[in-house]
Amino acid sequence: MEDQAQLLARIADALERLSPSESGNIDWLASPAYVWTKSGARPVAEIDAPVLDLLRGIEAQKAAVTANVDRLAKGHAAHDMLLWGARGTGKSTLIRSAVRAAQDDGGAIALVQVGTDAVTSLPQLFAHLGPVARNFLIFIDDLGFSESDATTPRHLRSWLDGGVEARPANVRLAITSNRRAILPRHASEQDDPINPRDAIDDTLALADRFGLSLGFHNASQEDYLDVVRGYASEYNLDYEDIEALEWAKRRGARSGRVAWHFITELAGRAGKRL
Repeated sequence: MEDQAQLLARIADALERLSPSESGNIDWLASPAYVWTKSGARPVAEIDAPVLDLLRGIEAQKAAVTANVDRLAKGHAAHDMLLWGARGTGKSTLIRSAVRAAQDDGGAIALVQVGTDAVTSLPQLFAHLGPVARNFLIFIDDLGFSESDATTPRHLRSWLDGGVEARPANVRLAITSNRRAILPRHASEQDDPINPRDAIDDTLALADRFGLSLGFHNASQEDYLDVVRGYASEYNLDYEDIEALEWAKRRGARSGRVAWHFITELAGRAGKRL
């Protein structure tokens, strides 16, 4: 039977394996992408994203994001990015596709997706990435803050603006949100006649810290059909425009996500895999 010292040593060893310090054993040069959580980092073997040509109806946003990611991949000056707007309009997909395209072109860049529950541990992640001879785009998807969360926005502002724990030169942030202000809707609609921004300034001002802020909006009918056409051509699927429009009508939205769901339906009917 183990004595107390041996038992305590085993417990300490197990806890260390579960802690973010284990990320020191990660090879930050080996994988195209990583996931960072409260438990540390893990590598991802492949970035799941369509080629950039299939992302249609967002040409201006695509040009801006890909140019910025390409600069980062080459070690040039690059912006932190805020992609905001309607759900399903391609914000997250564009980030992944842009990094994958930069890697295909030989860029020294990796994507690190950070869970929203691990945002407060970003300084530890910065410490791991700073010394690595590679560039990193930290990706936080669908970020929002609760009314009671005043600390995290302030930390993010400090990390973006060059505080003591600011992200290193080889790291930039890309954040997606359904709202440009990244704060609860009711908080952004206060009507205090003295200064309506006072109660929410810490959160609202966060959006101003991003060098590149891009809005994404619901697609027009023609843009939606163009997205469907691109996917259908890529996967050799037959359909009628009226089918695609009816699909969008039943879902109450026209977006890249709705178009992809329609393509999935077509492929399933045809007995094909995507």
